Amino acid sequence: MRIEETTIPGAFLIEPDHISDDRGVFYESMRSDELERAAGITFQPRQINYSVSRRHTLRGIHSVSIPPGQAKFVTCVRGVLRDIIVDLRIGSPTFGRHQVNELDAASGRSVYVPEGVGHGFLALTDDSCICYVVSSTYVPGTQIDINPLDPDLDLPWDCAGTPLISDKDAKAPKLSEALAAGTLSDFDAA
Repeated sequence: MRIEETTIPGAFLIEPDHISDDRGVFYESMRSDELERAAGITFQPRQINYSVSRRHTLRGIHSVSIPPGQAKFVTCVRGVLRDIIVDLRIGSPTFGRHQVNELDAASGRSVYVPEGVGHGFLALTDDSCICYVVSSTYVPGTQIDINPLDPDLDLPWDCAGTPLISDKDAKAPKLSEALAAGTLSDFDAA
């Protein structure tokens, strides 16, 4: 298993080692001991979520306020996704910057998203399924949503045509509006 920090501090890309034979492939998707050894992160899963999407579905950018905070370990378990994380932590050296990764079921590649960092994805295939292993359970009223089409963020979704997007995401505030409203967390708190 290879664990590399992304351009966003505290966010990591995880590449599993595959063991292949005539029957197929086996790999370890997530090991909290390896994440702690390689990245110094203690990650204890509290909830597991799945999202299934049609091609060209755009979801995000989502985060959770601190407290309670929520780290995510995201993996594409079917299909292919363009996965984007955005640093929403006030005072972070990479505040407002993003990291793009392609996640697909065949590779088993995953992304660890730390507390205070936003996450979203574009489904590149029909019936794409993403798995979120998260560090806290759902708490109503703590969701932070940023419009994934915020022109100031200029995220490289590269969607052929108009993406399918929920009303909630389409009406979400821009990053500058969330900052002005005081809904974002400090880098030090995360």
